[in-house]
Amino acid sequence: MHLRKVADLDITTDRGVKIDESILTTDVNDVLENDDIDIVIELVGGYEPAKTFVLKAMENGKHVVSANKALIAKHWEELISTADENNVRFSFEASVGGGIPVLQPLNECLSANRFEAIYGIMNGTANYILTKMSEEGLKFEDVLKEAQDKGYAEADPTFDIEGHDTAQKLIVLTKLGFGEYVPQEKFHVEGITKITPEDIEFAKNELDYVIKLLGIAKQTNDGLEIRVHPTFIKKRSSTSIS
Repeated sequence: MHLRKVADLDITTDRGVKIDESILTTDVNDVLENDDIDIVIELVGGYEPAKTFVLKAMENGKHVVSANKALIAKHWEELISTADENNVRFSFEASVGGGIPVLQPLNECLSANRFEAIYGIMNGTANYILTKMSEEGLKFEDVLKEAQDKGYAEADPTFDIEGHDTAQKLIVLTKLGFGEYVPQEKFHVEGITKITPEDIEFAKNELDYVIKLLGIAKQTNDGLEIRVHPTFIKKRSSTSIS
């Protein structure tokens, strides 16, 4: 496998990686329309122009690899149908739990299983904040600032602390586990910004619980139930999807 082209609007900034300057380009079509390129790796992030680039790559007969959970969660059906129509693969293993992994076993090895529930801690930033609050009795705002100073939280942490990142991962897991695509606006999503040290102390001392931000999808008598919110769990219970 050979790296043929790298497209970016900025190809002059030193990123600490040695690379042949002859393969750098500011024109994305040097990648998307290049007959010598079979696989395109999308690292743009967000919805646009990532969606346009990914669709054009697949329409040009190229396989695509992406970890863009936001794009996948919002445009799942169009991305998968475009891949099928053009007989190419759209691979997104790293979009949920890239270091575990979880998507390939769920999609392939366990595809014959019938799942009753999928749930877990799916966001590292929120989990770091809640853990520090629990262990040190700190306020949410103070731990968030510390996390940002250490690079554990984004300058704009909204997606992490308001539960959107967890929701996007849960959409992908729900589709693979239950075969049903449910957009985020169809289920309850609540973040951790309202959690106080008093809440955590009550959970710990009165109930022997900890508070974690969970993504939950489960089958009920009324159908599929999906939600994201802070949840009491037993201290000894631990499940996570990064």
